[in-house]
Amino acid sequence: MTKHQQLVTALEQQIRDGSLVAGQKLPSIRKMSAAYGCSPATVVRAYEQLARDQWVYVMNRSGYYVARQQLDRQHEHAIQRIDLASAAPAAEIFPFEDFQSCLQGAMHIYRDQLFTYGMPQGLPPLLEEIRQQLEEVQVFARLSQLHITSGVHRALSILTMMPFPSGRETVLIEQPGYHLLIEMLETLKVPVQEIQRTSAGIDLQQLEQLFREGSIKFFYVMPRFHNPLGTSLTVREKKKIVALAHKYDVYLVEDDYLADLEQQPSNDPLYAYDTSDHVIYLKSYSKILFPGLRIGAAVLPDALIDTFARYKSMLDVDSSVLSQAALHVYIRNGMFTRYRSRMLDAYRERIVELQRIIRELTADYPFFAEAYLTDTIHTTLSLPANFPTGILIRRLAEQQITADSTDRYFLSHSRYYSNQLRINVSNVPAEQIGPALRKVAHEISRLLISPAKQPMISSHQAKEPKD
Repeated sequence: MTKHQQLVTALEQQIRDGSLVAGQKLPSIRKMSAAYGCSPATVVRAYEQLARDQWVYVMNRSGYYVARQQLDRQHEHAIQRIDLASAAPAAEIFPFEDFQSCLQGAMHIYRDQLFTYGMPQGLPPLLEEIRQQLEEVQVFARLSQLHITSGVHRALSILTMMPFPSGRETVLIEQPGYHLLIEMLETLKVPVQEIQRTSAGIDLQQLEQLFREGSIKFFYVMPRFHNPLGTSLTVREKKKIVALAHKYDVYLVEDDYLADLEQQPSNDPLYAYDTSDHVIYLKSYSKILFPGLRIGAAVLPDALIDTFARYKSMLDVDSSVLSQAALHVYIRNGMFTRYRSRMLDAYRERIVELQRIIRELTADYPFFAEAYLTDTIHTTLSLPANFPTGILIRRLAEQQITADSTDRYFLSHSRYYSNQLRINVSNVPAEQIGPALRKVAHEISRLLISPAKQPMISSHQAKEPKD
């Protein structure tokens, strides 16, 4: 830890424990420099950082003073909670009035269908709109291959439960991976194998061995903007994975849940490289519109269409006609395209700021070099194996910052488990990203200085073993 950061941490602790109280003037730069054996420039830098993070304030020609802290002003609403955990779309960007008008229009246009069943594949006009949208991302499918489901998670539950032509039963997943799928697989006691996913991608040799020897039913993979890592596979990796699926007759379930946030047109999905009908493509509308819409789309290989439709009729019946109709009107009227453009602009600003702050923090907090510089709105920060992440999350909550670990993104007894902090800024305005991450860095630094004072156990390690 740098000298100036040691000074910041020491002063912050004195403010926390009451040794320095609100309104008290900090020692002069000269006195602090002598007391801590550092240069005046180091003291100035430390004081300025404390001021940026609202621990102190400066009065011209007078000096630095301790600011009134959150515990003394909980009755005020000036400070809002910053959510670094949620992956939901930013509510302040969404045009509620536009969608409300589409909802009202859909009720008028499709009022007869609202009182009947009979569209198990999905609303035909919406299927056509989605088919055209998918062509823009190099997913060329026939209408007969498309099925609307109540969110991508419902499609995953159908694929997990239905039999595949190979007769195999084992599901291969990335670690870390989609937490709700992990919960479903463990609850249903589905045979599972795992492969590690890191910023470097996937070990393709290990993947081939698993395909060859593991009796794999399907491999669930997030090639683009992996959750929670935020990283994407390279073109070479995607082509190789598709080739291996063909060679060993393994289906790939491609969850392209953030396809609408892609800003590089040349970044094609796995589906674009599939020439043997082994890729099942999943698209979500929850991450660009809102989770409550519950609309997902599945593009199925011919060999799976009939079985998928049969299981869907048992598990999903018909997906909400009203939601489908509203989405159809929203897309048809050009509102979806306009909203997506606005959302990309807002997220681009947040992504750039997230990258900038990570680089800036790395200079003072070397452990921030363990955060991936991704091209999307989320990433993870790797922490020491025995770091008390649960305590960190509680301390951040006291400062109105919601954070989360990646524990639930691993199987209960994953051999690849690692201690990581999730960082998602989809709901964080660009100007709040810096202050929030500086507080994260400060709290991590404090816990690294005196780890012996805290019990070294993560929430993952504390889980009860499952049968």
